[in-house]
Amino acid sequence: MLTKGRNTITKQIVKAMGVFGGVQVLSVLCSIVRTKLVAVWIGPVGIGLFGLYNSATDMINNLSNLGIRSSSVRDISIEVERGSRQRIAEIIAVVRRWTWALGIAAAFITLVASPLLSRLTFGDSDHTLGFIALSAAVMFNALINCEQSILQGTRRLRQLAQIGLCSVVAGLAVSVPLFYFLREHSIVPSIIAYTAAGAFFAWHFRNREYRNDTVSLPLRSVVAQGAGFVRLGVFMTLSTFLSLLVSYIFIAYLNHKSGTAEVGYYQAGHTLVNRYAALIFTAIGTEYYPRLAQVCHSRWRTRLYVSQEINIALTVLVPVITLFLLLRQVVVNLLYSSDFHAIIPFISYASVGIVFQAISWCIAYVIIAKGKGTTYLVTESLSCACGLLLNITFYNYAGLEGLGVSYAVWYILYTVIVGVVYFGRFGMTLHRSTAAMAVYAVAMAVASVAAMQAGLAWIAAAIAATAIVVGIATLRRLLRR
Repeated sequence: MLTKGRNTITKQIVKAMGVFGGVQVLSVLCSIVRTKLVAVWIGPVGIGLFGLYNSATDMINNLSNLGIRSSSVRDISIEVERGSRQRIAEIIAVVRRWTWALGIAAAFITLVASPLLSRLTFGDSDHTLGFIALSAAVMFNALINCEQSILQGTRRLRQLAQIGLCSVVAGLAVSVPLFYFLREHSIVPSIIAYTAAGAFFAWHFRNREYRNDTVSLPLRSVVAQGAGFVRLGVFMTLSTFLSLLVSYIFIAYLNHKSGTAEVGYYQAGHTLVNRYAALIFTAIGTEYYPRLAQVCHSRWRTRLYVSQEINIALTVLVPVITLFLLLRQVVVNLLYSSDFHAIIPFISYASVGIVFQAISWCIAYVIIAKGKGTTYLVTESLSCACGLLLNITFYNYAGLEGLGVSYAVWYILYTVIVGVVYFGRFGMTLHRSTAAMAVYAVAMAVASVAAMQAGLAWIAAAIAATAIVVGIATLRRLLRR
């Protein structure tokens, strides 16, 4: 029974990776082209402007969304498991109406607060018009989040993948001429272009089975039902807001302390470290969260799902990390330019943190799936406080290289924080194979970093080859169970 359950879960995960893997690869390729063009045509200042504008608007988006993007997935998934079509239709109608109202409000707030955002971000009011224009991107993001949450909750993974595929291609096609002709002034229009493309395709590929005009709900009922998942969403919003606020505070601090070019280096390194991990995390997580929400009432099934998710994530990640470290200079030259070699120590040390990010990420989803909003807020608040303190301390001590060490230490601490909740408060466990996989993953990542930093590329190559062979063999074994 246990073997059959694991085999089923593994096939579900691999299927999700197949659906979203290609989309993520294409998304990364488009992002590579975009980042490369910005780096060549605009330079580190362009990368820095992207980071500053995106951090500010992401903070607004997540604060105004009230966590509906994630909390509604949980509610929809539970009703899908129960098979209540009428209840599913009602929740979807409520999600759409709440999201539209909140999106309009967020766009208005961005307009009104644009002078303040400019001063807080850049220290002057010269970028006020930029934030005024980005109010449109805020509205577009609201529509994207709404339809994506509905598709994810109803397990329409193909349409969800199509949104990502079409929007990144269309967004890049529009942005390239903007970068060439407008240079530094193209940053804001390109952000709007990407979100506009995403909104268009989110609406085009939306779940048409549940249309708003088929559900009649009075305003009082919309408010009452929406308040149910907003209660959890508020905690998630505050948690995400704190994370974005910490990121915003740190890059603003970095901008004032060392200049926009230094922010560009940091953003380039941070994006690069997270890019290859996002290939796996996005592909797996889109299917993992709604599935976990459906079984969170069962300790045995939750343990099984979490253990298997960590095993699959690390099985795929270890070869990617070791290969990335071996080819780190080639990757930096390809994605950016030789001017960005300063980020190599940063991305090297930060790569170790990806292992702990995968483990903590899988565990943290249990807190959300169980609807423990207060607990989730506490864990994320502790994580944010640790992250900001570590970043400032390590940067002042060792510059960009120190930020790489900070990234790794941060996720080690975060794994401990969510582990206390998972093992202590929830009384959950992990399969013994998961502990062995975690030790193996950390050892391979640390050994690869040490070899590259010591100039022993041949050892790093041997480690990468071993990781690839072991990864393929492990995945085959899991699928045959």
